[in-house]
Amino acid sequence: MKSKFLPPIYFWGFIVLAVALHFLLPIALIISSPYRYLGGLPIVFGLALNLWTDSLFKKANTTVKPYQKSTAFLIDGPFRISRHPMYLGMTSVLIGVALLCGSLSPFVTPLLFVIVMEGMFIPFEENDLEKAFGEQYSEYKNRVRRWI
Repeated sequence: MKSKFLPPIYFWGFIVLAVALHFLLPIALIISSPYRYLGGLPIVFGLALNLWTDSLFKKANTTVKPYQKSTAFLIDGPFRISRHPMYLGMTSVLIGVALLCGSLSPFVTPLLFVIVMEGMFIPFEENDLEKAFGEQYSEYKNRVRRWI
């Protein structure tokens, strides 16, 4: 099922959901200060990963949007360890937000984000890439994991 919304909309929606769950349904405080501030590490990692990946898309002059035709096949940088480094970066940020909140309920949001990406974007993207780049993409899929 293709979505009308692009992944960043889901990403920001899950950030809002994580914070709302923390304040409205915290369940249990599992991480106390100052340890909660360690959430900044996965946030910085995720943001850096997304900026790096986006710069590679721009350098290759190809689209970052899931439903537009790719004109380049990227395998350098973060694409050496993940077929979907931008989704990995967004998931990392969501984990960091959950850590910053410190309660149990926000930790559902990274999992939900992965489920949404796996159901609404990744299968279509990989199918389109396989059609566009054929055996080259198939070999890449066999060599590089989907997430990490």
